[in-house]
Amino acid sequence: MYLKFFGLREQPFGVTPDPRFLYLSAAHREALASLYYGVEAGRGFLGLIAKPGMGKTTLLFHLLEKFRSSARTAFLFQTQCNSREFMRFLLAELGYEGDGQDFVHMHEEFNKRLLQEARAGNRFIVVIDEAQNLEPSVLETVRLLSDFETPRAKLLTIILAGQPELAGKLASPSLSQLRQRVSIVNRIEPLPAWEIKSYIEHRLQVAGYEGEPLFVPEALAEIARFTEGIPRNVNNFCFNALSLACALRQKKVDLAVVQEVISDLDITKHLTDTPFAPLAADDAAPAATEDAVAPPPPGKNGEGLSPAEARSYMQQVVLKLKSWEQSLTQPTQRPPARTPESKSE
Repeated sequence: MYLKFFGLREQPFGVTPDPRFLYLSAAHREALASLYYGVEAGRGFLGLIAKPGMGKTTLLFHLLEKFRSSARTAFLFQTQCNSREFMRFLLAELGYEGDGQDFVHMHEEFNKRLLQEARAGNRFIVVIDEAQNLEPSVLETVRLLSDFETPRAKLLTIILAGQPELAGKLASPSLSQLRQRVSIVNRIEPLPAWEIKSYIEHRLQVAGYEGEPLFVPEALAEIARFTEGIPRNVNNFCFNALSLACALRQKKVDLAVVQEVISDLDITKHLTDTPFAPLAADDAAPAATEDAVAPPPPGKNGEGLSPAEARSYMQQVVLKLKSWEQSLTQPTQRPPARTPESKSE
């Protein structure tokens, strides 16, 4: 571990959504302010769209932290579910377990808890992360939650957060009623190249680093290019870069270290096809029979072939067919004619 080597109190490039490490770029700052205003104004439905790895979950935790003393919150990650399971997950977040209850009773229980929080003067905030995975029927259930209101105010705020596919779902005609209720939609864009330096230094400072910049300018430029400005990619890259620099006993991450990390992280070098052993001599010219190409073997546990198994099988089939075709086009080699001398022998 490189923490002691670089004088760090904790891991600066971790994989958990720790709000302490949240770096507020211009896009993050605008999204946070907009969501905060939407909750304060009781706007009902709010949206947050971002590519994977952009830090939207960290941003949402940071937002909820601001309302910790004045709101009841529920943060839902379980989005592969039906409507009944969704309501059960939601109630479980509020401390209510009712597996035996039907959907109508769960709806009534949720309304009861909303009213209790409203009488206590608390806001009610529901965050649904990875909402692009919700089925249309579940999104319709989410829409119905907006019916919980008094003549003067909404009883809860719902934040739908997800990847760009969420925008596509909300734009579909079948969900037009839900889309009409989403009053604020924010989108977080990747960090520009010039901001990568500030992002890395911010996380290092939070982790306790004091001293000269660890990354030389040339290294930062390559990191920005390779990671495409996605914070999660930057975190992963910097973790590997600091680990390698520590192993080399270097106090700076230079261009050579960065290039080595790029080589290590380049996933494309693992995309080469698996080499196959050469065909046996007996397979060079298979007989023109029905079993010239063996049927595909069963997959694991007797199930169908996986994509990798199917690709491997088809490649072997192609090799066999090519060998067979060559055997048909080549002249047949006949044994040498026997001479009279050989006959007498």
